[in-house]
Amino acid sequence: MSACRSRSERAGRAALIGFSVLVFAFLVLPILAVIPLSLNPTTFLVFPEGEFSLRWYRTLAESPQWTHAFGNSLKIAVATTLIATPLGTLAAIGLAYMRSRAKTAIVALITAPLVVPVVVVAIAFYFLFAPLGLVNGSLGLIVAHTALAVPFVVIVVHAALRGLDTELLRAAASLGAPPLTVLLRVLVPLIAPGVAAGAVFAFMTSFDETTVALFIAGPEQRTLPIQMFEGVREQISPAIAAAATLLIVASTLLLGAAELLRRRGERIRPGSAPPDVGA
Repeated sequence: MSACRSRSERAGRAALIGFSVLVFAFLVLPILAVIPLSLNPTTFLVFPEGEFSLRWYRTLAESPQWTHAFGNSLKIAVATTLIATPLGTLAAIGLAYMRSRAKTAIVALITAPLVVPVVVVAIAFYFLFAPLGLVNGSLGLIVAHTALAVPFVVIVVHAALRGLDTELLRAAASLGAPPLTVLLRVLVPLIAPGVAAGAVFAFMTSFDETTVALFIAGPEQRTLPIQMFEGVREQISPAIAAAATLLIVASTLLLGAAELLRRRGERIRPGSAPPDVGA
């Protein structure tokens, strides 16, 4: 009886692993297919036949349009990260310890950009920003990207708060530390890995965003995703595959960094947890 059960368990585990591998291949292989396309030496978007070239990476580095778009994306993403990270961190701290009936409504409001279709959000931003003169400018794009990035920071930082030993905060307060000192000298250092991971997600959200940028950005604020989108629409070039490869590598590195920070935060902060955000 136990032998049959053991065989069935092994068969079920093997089937689960095989299914997971198939799903992973289905999701990842189309993305990885872009990499050999970027190494194509010809002007056509085809797989290279025995010869690889960095021609299109040199094109990205030498083209004023591509370098300008990359600079815009980097500038807007950094500004978004610097604004969204402290806002999301403070919101997560407040929500984690809030005792109010309005908590659920506040959580729904903050996380709305995650569930509302992005094109609806883009249209809403356009009609809101147009009368204020924030369309066709970097400021409007930074504000819009900040609204999209804050929910990610809130979720990641709140996950870090769940592993926080709240007795440390009470101990600091009992020793006479004012609330601001407890926040800056005790709480923030303890959740620093989570805050850093939230900053990574905020940066990625802004750097890779396309739809809102199409509605808000002007010709001088053309970002890298917009440049890629217009390149696909007007003329398909292997330079687009090269840019996509760079984005894949950057996203992989940033996600890896965020995961390492999250695991480091879990290791150094054992203890009690505050209530769930959605409670």
